[in-house]
Amino acid sequence: MSLRVYQVVFKKSAAKELQGLPQRIQQRILDAVQLLSLNPYTELLQIKKMKGADSLYQVRIQNYRVIYLIENQIIKITIIKIGHRKEVYD
Repeated sequence: MSLRVYQVVFKKSAAKELQGLPQRIQQRILDAVQLLSLNPYTELLQIKKMKGADSLYQVRIQNYRVIYLIENQIIKITIIKIGHRKEVYD
């Protein structure tokens, strides 16, 4: 069985959101994203499917959420939004 590694792309706005977070949280998020690239459905992370969207998922890192889109056909994950749980769903 060959290991498919997903290409991870950050939307410009998501990259900016990441940079605005405390260093410790940034590192936790980057570690989580690394895991996602190996398996976007991994059970090692707290992943939830977003309601009303087919391939939108969110992962929880402490009080922060990372919302991402999985494109299985082209083996790609797009990080759409990163933010505090109080602000990310606006």
